[in-house]
Amino acid sequence: MAERYSSFDRRGWAWFLQRLTAAFLVIVLAFHFMLLHFVNHAYEITFLGSQARMSQVGYFITMVLFLVTATFHGVNGVFNALVNQGLKGTQKKVVLGVLAIAGLGLVVQGIRLALAMTGLV
Repeated sequence: MAERYSSFDRRGWAWFLQRLTAAFLVIVLAFHFMLLHFVNHAYEITFLGSQARMSQVGYFITMVLFLVTATFHGVNGVFNALVNQGLKGTQKKVVLGVLAIAGLGLVVQGIRLALAMTGLV
């Protein structure tokens, strides 16, 4: 009684976006861990904090892209897992709405935090 792992249509946009966000997250995390491995973390923070305003904007954009892709990837993955467990009909719509609202709230709070961290506010 093995179920299909993914409820995605492999030709659909959701399947493509799930794979694209996974690839983006792996690349950004690999770059981050590479910096941590080769550069002392205190120097990394000093380096990022001492950059000009343009660099801060670039850092902010990277943080927001990471946050949006991680949120989409996570929310979509949780929704897919629940659909695979038999979620149907009205329950499916309610769960999707709750996950979408929670994801949106997370993104908004993350953007506010990123603005405060980069000093762009």
